[in-house]
Amino acid sequence: MQRTLVLPCLPFRLPMTSKQNIYTILSEVADPEVPAINVVELGVVRDVEFEGDQVQVVLTPTYSGCPAMKIIRDRILDALHRHGYEKASTRTVLSPAWTTDWISDDARRKLKAYGISPPGRTSEVGLLGEKTIACPLCSSEDTELRSEFGSTPCKALRYCNACCQPFEHFKCL
Repeated sequence: MQRTLVLPCLPFRLPMTSKQNIYTILSEVADPEVPAINVVELGVVRDVEFEGDQVQVVLTPTYSGCPAMKIIRDRILDALHRHGYEKASTRTVLSPAWTTDWISDDARRKLKAYGISPPGRTSEVGLLGEKTIACPLCSSEDTELRSEFGSTPCKALRYCNACCQPFEHFKCL
């Protein structure tokens, strides 16, 4: 006797075409330089645009020479393709320039938990820069600058005199 295997037929669904759905997908894309936060929280995703069945993600790099942008673009397109958006693209805009004010409050908390001192708000920064930089490890404000540049140009290397630990500070831009 011959048996036939019958599999349930799953209905074919086109991906939901809403900005919120795209932002949810993009929130799966970690920043390659700081994987504790995603590209939406970082503020590099400026907008999502639709034209017919094509989705375009508008990006602004943290600075014009950011080497992570190619990786970010590739990861965004991969995530969209995995979710059924075959006609996806990215577009880079440089104006207005990215600012650390675009980093979400949740991302600032995640940066601190990851061991990176988050940036202040540009409205709070004076001519001499940020007033106090607290250590993300012990919260002491008794810290000093060791190098203007940390592992990436957008971070500075600092030292905490209270807990004797070095840490990176995401510069306010």
